[in-house]
Amino acid sequence: MRNRFQKGVIALIIGWLVLFVFLPNLLIIATSFLTRDEQQFVSLKLTFNNYLRLIDPLYADVLLHSLNMALIATLFCLLIGYPFAWCLTKLSARLRPLMLFLLIVPFWTNSLIRIYGLKLFLGVRGWLNDFLLWVGVIEKPFRIMFTSEAVILGLVYILLPFMVLPLYSSLEKLDKPCLEAARDLGASKLQTFIRIILPLTMPGIVAGCLLVLLPAMGLFYVADLMGGAKNLLIGNVIKSQFLNIRDWPFGAATSIVLTLVMGIMLLFYWRATRLLNKKVELK
Repeated sequence: MRNRFQKGVIALIIGWLVLFVFLPNLLIIATSFLTRDEQQFVSLKLTFNNYLRLIDPLYADVLLHSLNMALIATLFCLLIGYPFAWCLTKLSARLRPLMLFLLIVPFWTNSLIRIYGLKLFLGVRGWLNDFLLWVGVIEKPFRIMFTSEAVILGLVYILLPFMVLPLYSSLEKLDKPCLEAARDLGASKLQTFIRIILPLTMPGIVAGCLLVLLPAMGLFYVADLMGGAKNLLIGNVIKSQFLNIRDWPFGAATSIVLTLVMGIMLLFYWRATRLLNKKVELK
């Protein structure tokens, strides 16, 4: 009876993955090699032009600009998230669950609604400008919205918890005897951090960076609401091809390329984790 239940659960999971993951991706791959049709969206004429169009400087610039903003947002998330995760590990057993709960609470609200709230906060007539004018720090409202900085700020605001949680998990699992041994051998706090803490938490750093970098390139609504038309992410190109221009084959090809980039990054994470584990075992 137990074996039948296990096989049934496995079959259900495999069926779910095939129906809602494998087949949709297979359709996207097939569509990327088809030709645009004005009436039926796609025609069955095979072509590679959809991928060749991505070499066009216009789309290449959007891809590089998207990658640049995603990297900057990832760096800021790391600079903010690492000290925050470190402070979480230093809290008492009573306060730590509360802080983790407060970190996860934003996930209960749709990210689009939170971006609208951030937009109201940072606007020319928003609460931030009103507060700074009231305090006397500025004499007239300054403009933050519809800039690349606003897009990066929105990405950090949405994706920061994805950086903190892997870092917290790695920092919490630190081998305390190693830290005590470094202290007994006369290592300074900086030396302990560089030679022991940083290498041991590198899997969490890489995992957090990937969890931030990969979604950051596709959060088109952040760029739409915070950055305007001049600060596009690659997700904006995919969205416009499917919904506005109705060029499904080119949109599918762009999404496949983005998926391949993500796959290469995940492969890098897997290789880096293996190398780090080997180094730890050798030590």
